[in-house]
Amino acid sequence: MFRRLPTDLTPTQDSPGLRVKAGTQYTSSQGDYLCHCGAEDHANGDHDVKALVDTYTDHQQHARERGR
Repeated sequence: MFRRLPTDLTPTQDSPGLRVKAGTQYTSSQGDYLCHCGAEDHANGDHDVKALVDTYTDHQQHARERGR
């Protein structure tokens, strides 16, 4: 059986990670991330959310290189 996902996927200290929500014609896209190290960020709008994803990806790559 598949695990049921929570309705609010915002990252928490217990469940860090990246959340991206696509926008509609009435709302802008949104994104949040939270890392085990405590780094976090939030963005609104397509351009800013893409930059947030790029930042999160770079941060995770550097963390893996440092062995965290």
